[in-house]
Amino acid sequence: MPSQEAGVPSQGAAVITGTATGAPDRPVAQGGSAVTGTPSLAGGLAPIRRTWPLPGGSFTVSDPFGARGGTHLGVDLAAADGTPIFSVADGMVVAAGPASGFGNWIVVDSIDVNGRPFSAVYGHEWDSGVLVRVGQPVRAGQQIGRVGSAGESSGPHLHFEIVPGGRFAGGHQIDPLPWLDGAPTPSGGGAWPFSVNPQCQRGFGTAGGALADGKVPAELEIWYRRAGSLCPEITPSLLAAQGRQESGFRRGLTSPAGAQGLSQFLPSTARAADPDDGKPYLLDADGNGTASLWDDGDAIIAQGRYMCSIAHQIERWIGEGRVHGDVVPLALAAYNAGEGAVLASGGMPNQVAAHFSETQPYVANILAMEPQYRAAGATGRFQPDGQPPGAQIVEAARQWIGTPYVWGGGGPQGPSGGGLDGPGLTAASVFAASSGRISLPRTAEQQWEAGSEVPLRKAQPGDLVFSRFGPRGPAEVGVYTGNGTMIRAADASGVREAPIPGDSRVRRVL
Repeated sequence: MPSQEAGVPSQGAAVITGTATGAPDRPVAQGGSAVTGTPSLAGGLAPIRRTWPLPGGSFTVSDPFGARGGTHLGVDLAAADGTPIFSVADGMVVAAGPASGFGNWIVVDSIDVNGRPFSAVYGHEWDSGVLVRVGQPVRAGQQIGRVGSAGESSGPHLHFEIVPGGRFAGGHQIDPLPWLDGAPTPSGGGAWPFSVNPQCQRGFGTAGGALADGKVPAELEIWYRRAGSLCPEITPSLLAAQGRQESGFRRGLTSPAGAQGLSQFLPSTARAADPDDGKPYLLDADGNGTASLWDDGDAIIAQGRYMCSIAHQIERWIGEGRVHGDVVPLALAAYNAGEGAVLASGGMPNQVAAHFSETQPYVANILAMEPQYRAAGATGRFQPDGQPPGAQIVEAARQWIGTPYVWGGGGPQGPSGGGLDGPGLTAASVFAASSGRISLPRTAEQQWEAGSEVPLRKAQPGDLVFSRFGPRGPAEVGVYTGNGTMIRAADASGVREAPIPGDSRVRRVL
């Protein structure tokens, strides 16, 4: 577990052949490189709780930090396909699975002995090479994956990053080789699992830690981050958008129906037992001795607990064939209208007038707002990397190739209902490429009003291609990739690359 000042190399470091310098002070599992000792200020050896990410002698550095004009923000360690990958520190898995460019990645959040947060990022695993799950605690030296060559990779290797401050919490990558090689550090037992670490900040180290900065009142951020890590179905950005819909983040509100506080909870619901653990939804989350809907932390954690419980119930109903639809929209609908309304309707509530006038708009508003509360890249997919804006849009669109076509599917948040349609694809691509700054509207006709039109002969990759014009505007839209081709979402074929239609017109939105 590293605890040194980041980026300070020890003298005479030798790392490019996969061996660490220094005297070992304890072994690690499954052939991982030993934890190394470094001179303490008193001249003795101080233990450092960390390991190398690959077995000693198994790799070479194939691409250093800062290569490719400064855009390579990690180090590539070439190794045989299937070589074990070890966690370099104690921590918690906050991402494990698909990631744009990486094919798959694993991200582990940790806290060092000085209370400083950092993330370790491991990229290019095959699907079968991801051996951990989101929310799983891991120890230094524990195998978490296997080397692969998925994504944008020219051969088997591990892309490895160290991110002081946190990969999903606004941190910035440093050269991991000096970091791995060691530097003076106080003696100690290494990092603690952040979930029991009193120095946990802003939800760091939780799977739901990726709430966009500055979008909710600062004092509420920690609670949305923590509530959004209670279950994988419910994210902090969703809870924040729901909070905005319920109360506008205003305290002291009571609805005509008697719902109270930031999360607009009925006191009777707050006192009810959560079937997931048998405890009331409302707990003394802030530790002030009282569980109250008027306390920020208590109310938001109760909101998260209730939403997770609803989501789990809906998942069971979907599995039984009693309910159809997506879990998140149906959970929101149940929060507003009650689980019984979802079950009685077999999906989105549609039994009484209020379901159409209140519940369905409630769900639509929250889903439309959610992307603005979500940190860019929080889903572990496309990560903007400094390329020209158009190239970013194309790269973001490519991650969805092969996704099924679903009429009305998708939007800035990505696919919904299991797929995307044309404007859903372009909205998701532009939102990701703009780091969440631009949310396109829902239809091709509405998207035609965004940006500015450019002549077809001057079209550039990343421009939006519109076609099938009618009295109200275009009916189809896709992303131009160059050379007369585009990425589109079409019925039956799904998201794919295809020639642009003959009646195409082009607009530039980024």
